Amino acid sequence: MIDVYNKLVRDKIPEIIRQQGHIPKVRVLDNTEYFNALNQKLSEELAEYLENGCVEELADIMEVVYAIIKHKGLSPDEFEKVRAQKSSERGAFDDRLYLVSVEANYTK
Repeated sequence: MIDVYNKLVRDKIPEIIRQQGHIPKVRVLDNTEYFNALNQKLSEELAEYLENGCVEELADIMEVVYAIIKHKGLSPDEFEKVRAQKSSERGAFDDRLYLVSVEANYTK
């Protein structure tokens, strides 16, 4: 019996499968395929987190985010600077603000 997955997996998954006595078939993705697979994986992990709210799913999301950052040529520190700059300019989400509406004020 062959189970077909066709998805990006963590680096150690093939070895774990071998240790379980199974034979994984893998291939290395080219840059475009890899980027597309990372985006798909991000979507999958987000859906899993939204379904169960598990902190482990957040860790999976972060792992995918770090892989995307690396693929884009940034280090985690460089990315953190981008995040901190945006937080400084636009704020974070600490105040729990929920924008209900905006009324136009044309008298200015």
